[in-house]
Amino acid sequence: MHPGQIAEQAPGKPAVIMAGSGRVITYRELDEESNRLAHLLRAQGLRPGDHIAFMLENHPLFLPIAWAAQRSGLYYTAISSRLQPEELAYIVDNCEAKVFITSHALARTAVSIAERTPNVRLRLMVDGAAPGFLPYEQEVARQPVTPIADECEGADMLYSSGTTGRPKGVKPPLSLAPLGEGGSLYQLISLLFEADRDSVYLSPAPLYHAAPLRYSLTFLRFGATVVVMEKFDAEGALAAIEKYKVTHSQWVPTMFIRMLKLPEETRARYDLSSLRYAVHASAPCPVPVKEQMIDWWGPVLHEYYAGTEGNCFVYTNSQDWLAHKGTVGRPLVGEIHVCDDEGNEQPPGKPGTLYFGNGPTFEYHGDEEKTKSSRDPWGHGWTTLGDVGYVDEEGFLYLTDRRSYMIISGGVNIYPQEAENVLAVHPAVADVAVFGVPDAEMGEAVKAVVQPQDPAAAGPELADELIAYCRERLAHYKCPRSVDFREELPRHPTGKLYKRLLRDEYWKDHPSKPGPRIAPQRPPEARESPAAGTGRPGRRH
Repeated sequence: MHPGQIAEQAPGKPAVIMAGSGRVITYRELDEESNRLAHLLRAQGLRPGDHIAFMLENHPLFLPIAWAAQRSGLYYTAISSRLQPEELAYIVDNCEAKVFITSHALARTAVSIAERTPNVRLRLMVDGAAPGFLPYEQEVARQPVTPIADECEGADMLYSSGTTGRPKGVKPPLSLAPLGEGGSLYQLISLLFEADRDSVYLSPAPLYHAAPLRYSLTFLRFGATVVVMEKFDAEGALAAIEKYKVTHSQWVPTMFIRMLKLPEETRARYDLSSLRYAVHASAPCPVPVKEQMIDWWGPVLHEYYAGTEGNCFVYTNSQDWLAHKGTVGRPLVGEIHVCDDEGNEQPPGKPGTLYFGNGPTFEYHGDEEKTKSSRDPWGHGWTTLGDVGYVDEEGFLYLTDRRSYMIISGGVNIYPQEAENVLAVHPAVADVAVFGVPDAEMGEAVKAVVQPQDPAAAGPELADELIAYCRERLAHYKCPRSVDFREELPRHPTGKLYKRLLRDEYWKDHPSKPGPRIAPQRPPEARESPAAGTGRPGRRH
């Protein structure tokens, strides 16, 4: 279905509710607003296959704007509201947008890119105007509320977050199918999460991210209500579940950690009994965190591993996860191949780079080299997201880490996610990143950078405590040899950590950086360095 059909059946039903302000957009309003903008886009000469871009905070008009492009057969790029001018200009220009829409709250950044985005023929701004922009509300209000004559399905073209360099635009094939054909994600949500028109979906993350955007748009195809948090807040999320009787939600592990660290009396204050499906993805979830969440919310947690590229979908429910703790599930879309650097498929339990075959195709817009680098070099046609992991005897996948973040210390592979998962649940830790830093003897040494719950606690004593805590739970060679402290780590609002920014600080004056490779494993008895643990922990505020 689509908003027009639902508006005919239930025009006054809430389509979108903004959790903070309480503003409601009905299905009639959603349909009419997206129709008006679709007419304006056609009047500007945009035809199926053309492109628009928009940069908005979690705004009431975010989803109507996306629907206007979706029902017009256009590619649309939702852009992070946190980008700097150079980053924004690159994406708007690279995606070949002919229309750019933003909000008055982001005017300073948006106005600054005009000269660097010459292909944009129309610039619109909601909630006010700024030089070079026309007022969105005024321009759209002139258009009819009826559908355009040539409605057809468009598609998003979203950009990777840029944690490993320039963002990449992921361009899927454009089906141009008749409006109302929801595609594979509609089928997955229907089968796995039993969505219907009575569902209430909570989106606590920024809508410009792939999963929140795609899931919100898809739940609207069911005729469900989408509750959007303007900004994630741990207690606010619990309050929203109770107030709106949320049935479905989607999270990232950092959100779980922040909710678990609320006082017990705060957690117990809210009625969460309406919640039937709590879906999480984006990053590996530490086993103790997920255990605590299942104890608290019940077996309603569902996890998947996928990417903006859409080349795979790996899934597990709570029951399977409890029997295979740490797994992200088994593939429902795409066939897993775990390979070493020579293309040899690895046996169960042995990690390697993850490739997927027989999945959907994609390309990185305007970048043949990046597209080529996402394919296996052995000619099978498999694709990779750059992650490392392994499968067990039953075919359940376990993520080890990003290939580019792997530490090679003294010839031994160390996957920093393991130490991060341990340290993340320490009561004194608000956030943590683990990565390799230059070491004259070992090549790389394991470093932890920690955001403490109490900034006053930062120092050698806490560093020693965290190293000891990690060593009680992991082999010593996997644990940090030193700890630095920061007031805040560079984390995307969706929960993704910009580890590259931290790591580059430690490598900037070094002649070479660690390469994205998989080194041969040494025997277990050779893995513990005799120098491990001898360095004094650092301190940084």
